[in-house]
Amino acid sequence: MHIDSVAIIGVGLLGGSLGLALKERGLAGVVRGVGRRRESLSKALEAGTIDSAHLDLASGVQDADLIVICTPASQVVPLLDVLRDIALPSAIVTDVASTKASICAHANATWSVPRRFIGSHPMTGSEKFGPEHAFAHLYENAVVVLEKSRHVDNHARNLVRNLWESVGARIVEVEPVEHDAIVARTSHVSHVAAAALATIAVRQGPNAQPLSGRGFRDFTRIAASRPEVWRDICLTNRAAVLSGLDEFTEELRQIRAAIDRGDGLSIEAFFKAGRAAREEIVGT
Repeated sequence: MHIDSVAIIGVGLLGGSLGLALKERGLAGVVRGVGRRRESLSKALEAGTIDSAHLDLASGVQDADLIVICTPASQVVPLLDVLRDIALPSAIVTDVASTKASICAHANATWSVPRRFIGSHPMTGSEKFGPEHAFAHLYENAVVVLEKSRHVDNHARNLVRNLWESVGARIVEVEPVEHDAIVARTSHVSHVAAAALATIAVRQGPNAQPLSGRGFRDFTRIAASRPEVWRDICLTNRAAVLSGLDEFTEELRQIRAAIDRGDGLSIEAFFKAGRAAREEIVGT
């Protein structure tokens, strides 16, 4: 695959890593970076993730054959409204937001059909952020969810599929509502839980640090992620996150009740069920 001109809106970890992957593999003629902060764009240029930097959206996306929105989720819909009118009619647009239902529903309502925007969600990343942490191999062996919809232009679907496969990812097509319900439980609620656990642990005082083992550190690592990103995810996937939190709270209520009454059989069954569920989802 080769694309003459790619515009990446948002040059942080995800956008910067995509730029590096495109350039390293010779997949794009020119990679333009678009952002709101000159400092971030300068870092991206210095790191070689983009070929040119643009604070102005219109100049950054002009003549772009492919536009990839790599901003927090709350910024995707406003950008789609602008890009619909200023991008080339032939331009294909995708995003990397962790929520899909509200974004894709808005595209259905406002873009002509078959639409040349198709939602994407790379299931990869890090608690680190910023262009200085970008690396070319971020997407290798990662799953990228591609929006499953009859409203998407076939050429757009094929090009975006080729884009992610060309940087090493594996594609899974899922309908947006199903996607949001699943990731609320596999990702979003776990971030809420990690932040909550870190918060209650730190209240124990200075000895919490030496007494925090590897399990605590592994589980709460994601609590170091950008707060504004997770604010946007909770707000743009509100119904699914609330539903997942309700289910999680009920599981906690049941294990709390078992511990309170000293019910060893129920406690053991709880952990057995959790182990079996994890093995079914991620393997041993």
